[in-house]
Amino acid sequence: MNIIMLGAPGSGKGTQAQNLQERLHIPAISTGAILREAIKNETSVGLKAKGYIDAGHLVPDDVMVELLRGRIAEENAGFILDGFPRTIAQAQALENIGVAIDLVLSLEVDDAEIEKRISGRRVCDGCGLSYHTQFNAPKREGVCDACGGELIQRVDDKPETVRARLEVYHSETEPLKGYYQRTGKLKTVVSHEDLEVTTRRTLEALGI
Repeated sequence: MNIIMLGAPGSGKGTQAQNLQERLHIPAISTGAILREAIKNETSVGLKAKGYIDAGHLVPDDVMVELLRGRIAEENAGFILDGFPRTIAQAQALENIGVAIDLVLSLEVDDAEIEKRISGRRVCDGCGLSYHTQFNAPKREGVCDACGGELIQRVDDKPETVRARLEVYHSETEPLKGYYQRTGKLKTVVSHEDLEVTTRRTLEALGI
């Protein structure tokens, strides 16, 4: 089965992709991860992508599709795509190289909840452990339980940055829901702050 995970930043799509990978034995493919790996390994596509990144530009769709094509070709049992496509043009590019999608799962969370989830994140600047001011607070405020390092808020997690990322999602990625709904492949999952609840709803959407 070939699955696409859609959802705003902080909706939990990456976590659910990993859950499905373990349960269905289908690899979760994160475009961010394979891009970093290709750059690290200095593959021809990776070097091409690095050129755009170093110049301060977004990696073009054709380069990302080329990167994905190589990774998808390795899988016989299917895949779960996390982070791609982000636009209708990218979805069409997948179709143009013959990638058939069986199901699209869209995790739904309202913007206020997204902002609460992301802006509450804290990361230890020493060991990298993640915390949340509300859902996974440290024993001492601002101090890592494991190493005693300082807990910081990443720039990407600041409220103003989150709101900007949500604007991009609504304008560029959200139209994909209508695109896939017209094909009858879209299923929506109302994401819950309780991970187990969201996982159960995701499996129900898959008929499991």
